[in-house]
Amino acid sequence: MQTPTIGIARPRNMERLPDYETSIRRAGGNVVVVDVHRDELATAFNALDGLLLTGGADVDPELYGERQQRTVHPAKRRRDLFEIAIARLAVERDVPLFAICRGAQVLNVALGGNLVQDIPTEIESALPHKIEEPLAEFAHEVNVADGSLLRRSMNDMLSNRGCRVNSRHRQAVKRLGRDLVVSARAPDGVIEAIEHTGARFCLGVQWHPENFWHTGEFHLLFEAFVAACQERPTRRLIQRPTVN
Repeated sequence: MQTPTIGIARPRNMERLPDYETSIRRAGGNVVVVDVHRDELATAFNALDGLLLTGGADVDPELYGERQQRTVHPAKRRRDLFEIAIARLAVERDVPLFAICRGAQVLNVALGGNLVQDIPTEIESALPHKIEEPLAEFAHEVNVADGSLLRRSMNDMLSNRGCRVNSRHRQAVKRLGRDLVVSARAPDGVIEAIEHTGARFCLGVQWHPENFWHTGEFHLLFEAFVAACQERPTRRLIQRPTVN
């Protein structure tokens, strides 16, 4: 079988993303970088069997109709617009999409949802959710919904209720976008994972599973994503152009 080609959206000035790339390659996928400054979005997307949206700076609140709080530090607008557009395209074409941290927030905004701009000020008695170091250290548990794509993808790794995760986010999903459902929550009620009800594989998680590539804590999650990319019905069995 042909190895699936998975695009990682990355700004031109961002350093390489070795943990994301390593996690995908160890799960059996090839990685190409999709430049957020590229104008030919549809052409670039035709070369992909799957898409991964990464972490990063905050999504501009203006893009979901709200004023920016002082604690918000948005990414460049061009990155926001590119990733929102490519997330919508993935959903429209039923291309497997795995969205991590900021990526999950982008997915929600792309489908009409909004965000908690600052967890400590908006959610009473919230757990600490922004713990920068060390990267691969558990911060809290998440409760995973029965029957969810997330639970099916990670079943062998989960306890009856869920699993432990790391945490490096100040923002979170608030009002869900179209056709999205909650697949995991933290004990304080913060949404930790979302998925699309009409897609074969469209999943967003608020934690950073890629940081555990060396221990294998979340290898089943990446394997499930890559497997969905491999099984994509509309995959073109021809040589793909380079997307760099």
